[in-house]
Amino acid sequence: MLGSTSRYRRELLERLRIPFGVTAPDVDETPLPGEAPKALALRLALAKAQAVAALHPEAVVIGSDQVADLAGQPLGKPGEHARAVQQLRQMRGQTVIFQTAVAVVCLATGFEQVELAEVRVVFRDLSDDEIEAYLQAEKPYDCAGSAKSEGLGIALLASIDNDDPTALVGLPLIRTARLLRQAGVKLL
Repeated sequence: MLGSTSRYRRELLERLRIPFGVTAPDVDETPLPGEAPKALALRLALAKAQAVAALHPEAVVIGSDQVADLAGQPLGKPGEHARAVQQLRQMRGQTVIFQTAVAVVCLATGFEQVELAEVRVVFRDLSDDEIEAYLQAEKPYDCAGSAKSEGLGIALLASIDNDDPTALVGLPLIRTARLLRQAGVKLL
């Protein structure tokens, strides 16, 4: 069971070729006062998995969350154009760490684990014209940090450094597969 409304996470999980349902978690995603981006991602991934597991106690539930970390400040989904412009201006020429957490919970067996994949992304020194052209072309208003690396957003970047290639898209499949195996899900 995937505890997420993200189409990106659903598409990624389909790569593992296991049957799964999708349930929207009812979780407040507001950061706690002073909460670091890494802690926020871990807390929300686990809360999402726990919320859906409470509705489906026999299911193995996956929850995930991603927070863009710019010098310790969380950048969430912009939601609209002006906020996306602001985020991309802040990130130009900067290193942003995308904190992507995944949790797997099964109430029936008592399994509960959460892991974090950090993706270090260096943004090019983008011009305002490049930012505007990108946003008009891709409209990434539902993506943390206003950029989709799996699409045209790759042109915004100077480099990506991580150990789990799907983490930047929103669900670290290497970690997810490991947690699912630990929870007793047979993948191969």
